[in-house]
Amino acid sequence: MERVYMIVSGLVQGVGFRYHTQTEATRLGLTGYVKNLPDGTVEIVAEGSSPAVTQLLEWSKQGPPAAQVKQVDITYGSANGEFARFAIER
Repeated sequence: MERVYMIVSGLVQGVGFRYHTQTEATRLGLTGYVKNLPDGTVEIVAEGSSPAVTQLLEWSKQGPPAAQVKQVDITYGSANGEFARFAIER
């Protein structure tokens, strides 16, 4: 199991990014959360199998159709099982 922490920047708020991230992460069997940050970026924390984490990372580089992702900053770590599901945090 693996954990990834991402900060996604660009036009990523107000375009359904959190909803689509939750849908994709749930489809991949990941747990964690996604939330908007005050600086206009989106924070994603996801845990699960390495292939699923990689797929979410690759998806986040594009995001949903209305998004314009400029950059994804990534930090990897060890999963600690703190999440029961993948949620949208406010």
